[in-house]
Amino acid sequence: MSRDTGSARSRPDSTEARATAKTRDFEESVAARTKTDPAFARALRDEAITLFVNGEPESAKSILRDLVNATVGFEALAIEIHRPAKSLHRMLSRSGNPPLSNASAIFAAIKRALEVELRARVMLA
Repeated sequence: MSRDTGSARSRPDSTEARATAKTRDFEESVAARTKTDPAFARALRDEAITLFVNGEPESAKSILRDLVNATVGFEALAIEIHRPAKSLHRMLSRSGNPPLSNASAIFAAIKRALEVELRARVMLA
């Protein structure tokens, strides 16, 4: 009796496939709602800013990725802020580390795409 050990490695684990499908569905849902619900889009933008300012850049980058995909798109953003799209993808990846000037430009592009103004508010704890 021979066992084919190589074939198990070539097939995606069913748990992994389900997780990928769930993530894709979630990202598509966020994109669809962002495009149809301006209040939701503004809330995401506000949450990304709050997370960024409060020292949670990984979560802020995740939300920014969703916002870029749902609003301007990476290719148009690259043209608008004069940075390569591939570089922007890397900056907003989990391990990315966008310089403050690029993060600021990304927020500004999203602000323009959503056609809203940003106002900072300081709350004392």
